[in-house]
Amino acid sequence: MSASDLSNLTLQLEGSLTSALSQYLNNWRRNATAAANALDKTLAEENFRNVVWYLAVMIGMFAFIIVAILVSTVKSKRREHSNDPYHQYIKEDWTAQIQQSDIFSNLSAR
Repeated sequence: MSASDLSNLTLQLEGSLTSALSQYLNNWRRNATAAANALDKTLAEENFRNVVWYLAVMIGMFAFIIVAILVSTVKSKRREHSNDPYHQYIKEDWTAQIQQSDIFSNLSAR
C-alpha cells in the first residue's frame, strides 16, 4: 500500500463515519423533536384547561368576598340608623361631648 492509498482510505473512512454519525444524529433529533412537540402540545392543552378552571375559581371566590363585604356594609348601615340601644348610647355620648366643647369654647371666648 502506498501513501496515497492510505490517504484515500482515511478520507473514505472519515467521510463514511461522518455521514453515518450525522444521519444518526439527524434521525435522533427528528424523533426527539417530534416527541417533544407532541408532549408540548398535550401540556399546552392541559395547562390551558387548568388555567381556565383556576381563573373561574379565583373569580368566583373574589366575587363571593366582594358580595359578602357589600352585604355586611349595607346591613351595618341599616343598623346604624335604627334605634338600637348601642347606637343611642353613642349618639348621646357624642351629643354630650359636643355640648361640653360648646360650653368650654363659650367660656374661653369671654
